[in-house]
Parts: sequence; C-alpha cells; structure tokens
Amino acid sequence: MRTVDVELPQSASERAYPIHIGPGLLARVGEYLAPLTPSSIIVVTDRTVDALHGDAVCAASAAVAPASRIVLEGGEAGKNLSCLGRILDGLVAARADRSTLLLALGGGVVGDAAGFAAAVYMRGIRFVQLPTTLLAQVDSSVGGKTGVNHPSGKNLVGAFHQPQLVLADTATLATLPPRELSAGLAEIIKHGLLADAAYFARIERDTAALRAMDQDALTAAIARSCEIKAAIVAADERESGARALLNLGHTFGHAIEMLAGYGAWLHGEAVGCGLCLAGDLSARLGLLARGDVVRIEAAVAAAGLPVRIPGLGRAAAVDAMRGDKKARAGKIGFIVLERIGRAAQRPVDEALVDATLCAAGYT
Repeated sequence: MRTVDVELPQSASERAYPIHIGPGLLARVGEYLAPLTPSSIIVVTDRTVDALHGDAVCAASAAVAPASRIVLEGGEAGKNLSCLGRILDGLVAARADRSTLLLALGGGVVGDAAGFAAAVYMRGIRFVQLPTTLLAQVDSSVGGKTGVNHPSGKNLVGAFHQPQLVLADTATLATLPPRELSAGLAEIIKHGLLADAAYFARIERDTAALRAMDQDALTAAIARSCEIKAAIVAADERESGARALLNLGHTFGHAIEMLAGYGAWLHGEAVGCGLCLAGDLSARLGLLARGDVVRIEAAVAAAGLPVRIPGLGRAAAVDAMRGDKKARAGKIGFIVLERIGRAAQRPVDEALVDATLCAAGYT
C-alpha cells in the first residue's frame, strides 16, 4: 500500500487527510472508519457499483455504526440537482446528524454529488471517498471539489469540501470496462504534462502495462498523480491561482461534454481530446514545439482515447467555453503548455482558439 498525504494550509490543518492506495482496501474499510467515531454511516453509490461492492462496504460499516445506503442511477447525465436532492432526501429520511459519516462509493459522479451533499447538509458533515474508477482515484476524489452539472455548464453548482480520507482500492479497477480505464488514463497523462516531464515519459513507456491492469504500474501511477495533485491543492485549495493548472485540457473538454450531451462521451475521453487541442493551441502561441504536439496526440491515442471528437461546432464551442466556471467576465481562461512538464495560465486571442478548432476539423 502507498499513502499520499494532502497537507492543506495551516489554518485548514484539521482538514488535511491521507490517500491510501493499494489492493484490498475496501475489505478493511471498517478499521479506517472506526477512529472517526460516527453516529451513523450512510453509503452513497450507484446501481452498478452497489451490485459489486455495496453489501461488503455496508457490512463493514455496520460493524462501526448503524449503516444504510442511498443508491443512485449513476452516469454523468444524472449528475444534476435532482440527483443532489435525492441524496439530501435520503439523509433526512435516515435522520443523519452532524456526526454522521457519508461514504462516496463509486466513480467521479458519485463522489462529486455525494461530496456536495455532505458540504450542504446541516451546513457540512464529514465524508469519505471510496473511488472505484481510475479517473476518480487519480483526480476527482482528491482535492475537495464537489458539485453537479447545470444545463449551462459542467460542475457549475458545487462547493469545496475536503474528505476525511480517501481509500483507493486498486483491486476494484479489475471490474472496469476498457473504455473506463482509458478515461482515467487521460488524467494521468494530464498530470505528467502539466508538472513532471519524467513522469510523462514513464506513462508513455508504461501505457501498455497500465491498460493491462498491472498492479505495480497502476499503484505507482496513481500515487504519483495524487502527489502532483496534492501538492497543487496544498498550495491553492480554492483555485485562486496555481490550482487552475489542473484544468489543462478541461476548458475544451467541458465544452465537448456539454455540446455532445452529458454522458455521450466519458469525461476522460473529452479531456483526452482537450489535451490534444490544448497542445495545438500552445504551439500556436509559440510555446510548444510541433513535435511535442505530435507526442501528446500519440500518448492520448496509445491510451485508447480519441484525439478528435466529431460534431463540435466552433461557434457553439467558444460560447460554451465563455460560460465555463473558469471564465472571467466572459473571457475564456486557458491553461497552456510552456513545455512538456510545465503549464501556465495565459490570455489567448479567440482567433487562435478558432484556428485550433478549425485545424481539428470542427466547422
């Protein structure tokens, strides 16, 4: 097992927490929950994950405190205010109090929605992330971003609310369809691109092993990605500066998700395409060599991700990006690459954005 500590600023030291990474952690969930002395435990999950892990997690939780569960339909298309309302209704029905512990068992949709419910129920209760997808283990379960989608944009409604701990059980990844595993690799690639050139090179070398579910390769990659994200979150918990770098590829990716219809493309697939577009834009700004753009596209393709997602209208995409939560006064905020291993936030002329979209075949 590997452990990565998320060290928040001194004023938030009571919200620092560990990320434990390795196989078999769900079977040991009770020993991690017991020190938190909850009055009750409520597991939020979706139907697919509940069928695989729900009974075991609930049984282990019941050995610590009275336990119940809320089962969602799941899927990005259902990550909305209605989903949030269902969780809150469940908490009220279970008579959850401020000592209740909420467990988010599942992928990023469950983690984001359950974490947001924990942030707003009784003005905040504790929760634990139990991510069961690669994307959630390397990204959405870490850093305290919670929320749901709005028809006008992805994750427009949410809150910063840090978990008590994260248990990333790598054995759960064995149940993932190949497409879901590839979606998680998008975030792993992103972390290497924005912060660690040597790590990106290692991802290029180990992609086949990662896609083959090699446990050593997976644990090492998850741990390094969590280290990168934890360091950025520790420096900028609420995304007022450096944390925006984690949005590399996401401005394009969120527009793709929204215009295609939430759930048509997996988040990681949209981000993978977004990384390719961000690379092209970086080259147009004179920051990145064209050879590096080719290298990024090759890494995305090797991970089983689309380097182009068809059907995106250029004007609609730019309009969607203006409405993104990272935009300021209608100005689109882009994270670009100064080189592989170093990202920066730069003002970008929309004509260059249009040129990037045009070159990618969007009309």
